[in-house]
Amino acid sequence: MSSDSAPPSPFQFGPFTIPSETVFHSTTLSTAFVNLRPIVPGHVLICPKRSGVLRMQDLSEAEYLDLWSTVRTVQSMIESTHSATGSNVAVQDGKSAGQSVPHVHVHVLPRKGGDFESNDDVYEEIEGWGPWKGQLGGGDKMEVPDDADRKDRTIETMIEEATRYRSLIETEQSRK
Repeated sequence: MSSDSAPPSPFQFGPFTIPSETVFHSTTLSTAFVNLRPIVPGHVLICPKRSGVLRMQDLSEAEYLDLWSTVRTVQSMIESTHSATGSNVAVQDGKSAGQSVPHVHVHVLPRKGGDFESNDDVYEEIEGWGPWKGQLGGGDKMEVPDDADRKDRTIETMIEEATRYRSLIETEQSRK
């Protein structure tokens, strides 16, 4: 599996154009990018590069294997970076399953004990996640603001985060 720092140009994630500067890891078939409105710090997305892939069943065998290999690489780096003791790795496969963007994608959310009042609250947040839903604040306990109070992160913040993650993955891969 080859790895690049970022694709040469923006790519389509459903109806959204993802700027290449917000991509931090890319393989031949998959792309990992920072989240416009993360549920927790470090919440990132991984998706196949091919446009129009709505469901997991629409992936080729090579795309499927590459996607999950990329998830494992990204999850390891994200957990280490955010001193997480676990992760939620989530796929909402199809609109009836709560898929908010019509493109296969995997959420990786680094977790720490007690980061939500009730551990299963994260599933409500994933269910309500969408590029238009907004960002949650930080802190020891997550407090969920109303949707109207949730704001997009700036492109500068997202580029800074992607640059940091890209460097960490490149460093980790050079050790292997």
